[in-house]
Amino acid sequence: MLRFLVTRALWMVPSLFVISFLAFVLIQLPPGDYVTTYIATLAASNEVVDQNQAADLRQRFGLDQPMIVQYWKWITGILLYGDFGLSFEWQQPVSELIWERMALTLVLTFSTLLATWGIALPVGIYSAVRKYSIGDYVATFFSFLGLAIPSFLLALVLMYLAAVEWGQEVGGLFSEKYQTAPWSWGKVLDLLTHLWIPVIILAVSGTASLIRVMRANMLDELNRAYVTTARAKGLSEFRLLMKYPVRLALNPFISTIAWLLPNLVSGSIIVAIVLSLPTAGPLLLQSLMAQDMYLAGAFILLICALTLIGSLISDILLAIVDPRIRLE
Repeated sequence: MLRFLVTRALWMVPSLFVISFLAFVLIQLPPGDYVTTYIATLAASNEVVDQNQAADLRQRFGLDQPMIVQYWKWITGILLYGDFGLSFEWQQPVSELIWERMALTLVLTFSTLLATWGIALPVGIYSAVRKYSIGDYVATFFSFLGLAIPSFLLALVLMYLAAVEWGQEVGGLFSEKYQTAPWSWGKVLDLLTHLWIPVIILAVSGTASLIRVMRANMLDELNRAYVTTARAKGLSEFRLLMKYPVRLALNPFISTIAWLLPNLVSGSIIVAIVLSLPTAGPLLLQSLMAQDMYLAGAFILLICALTLIGSLISDILLAIVDPRIRLE
């Protein structure tokens, strides 16, 4: 096990180097650069930028240098000083822009995870144990319904109900008076009153999917010979389910950690835009549209790093929960 962990950790280092270079190249593949996008924005408002000004801007941002030189300066700044560069559009350090969004993104994502697992786990177990019962059909119906409804449509419906029917302020994660206020118990309570709408929206599709997965895995385990043997020995039904089938059927839940961590950054961008959430997703999309390469590159590098870390954590937990994986 220790050898496996060390090998995986060592492989993560060159993987990050390769991924960071590919990400930097992909960001610059679209025609033009940030200055081109900036000039087009000014032209839309009837402002003209001549070629000399454009050249000065490219020199100021370092865009007049070869791509490999730009990448080398960026990656060495990250490795030596932890400096992700300066955002062209925001004129702020990239690290400040990212971390100020990550706190709220973390709260939203883990709240959604708790809601998803808290619903999908018991419903999936019940649906498998009471196969073809009324409860199973109801759970199946709502699972397919949750998978079919687009998240942005559900967001619009819930926003309408909250604003018109229940008289609640919608959009964002804070009321207007708390948006720039320092943290206090009042601000925490205000966050909780706004958090339930995005949590429900983001949890619906994930819950529906995991219910189906949990049900299928439980049905597979319940037909195993060891379940029949345990029942013949007089083991209680609840203890039997918790000790064997549920434990083995949890593997897909643990595997979701591999995509959960990168989902902190890139997940549900459309929903975040519809609800005006101050999370990392809309900032990533905006940086890609503006060709703000240092900000976009930092986000993509962070997503890749979290993917590798999430995969490692999933493998470790799977080996702990399931002895079959550990032995292989």
